[in-house]
Amino acid sequence: MTNECCLSCDIANGVLTPVGGAVIRTTHFNAHHDFEYPVIGMIILASNRHIKCFDEMTDEEIQEFAMLVKKIRKAQRTGLNIEVVNYFYNEDTQHHFHLWMVPRYGWMDQFGKSVQSVRPALEYARKTFVSDEHKNALCNAIAAMRTAINEKL
Repeated sequence: MTNECCLSCDIANGVLTPVGGAVIRTTHFNAHHDFEYPVIGMIILASNRHIKCFDEMTDEEIQEFAMLVKKIRKAQRTGLNIEVVNYFYNEDTQHHFHLWMVPRYGWMDQFGKSVQSVRPALEYARKTFVSDEHKNALCNAIAAMRTAINEKL
């Protein structure tokens, strides 16, 4: 299954390169920073194959997915000192299967701590974190995560 207007397919096929490049790319998945929301350490883990649902994964993909979530989370902790992460996955997306790994920062507390607080926090980040300095910090964070992922678990 393919989709000509799928951002995830464009990333998986190398048509688009996310800011800072891939954090990690494997046979079945790619991890990168979100295009829209400049939250340092926020990672999208997307399948390379155009699937919509978790239950469409092969057993091999599920095993690789679990290991990647662990590696990325450890890199968020050791490479960026991120202590809390929220995970989101939905099947009613225009793109294909992906997991959002959204760090929780103190500045987000102004929007609350429930799941409903995530969207306003992300919108705030999109409008506020627009400087070249922040973009450089974002790229440095991606590089730090890449380094941490390549270290032994």
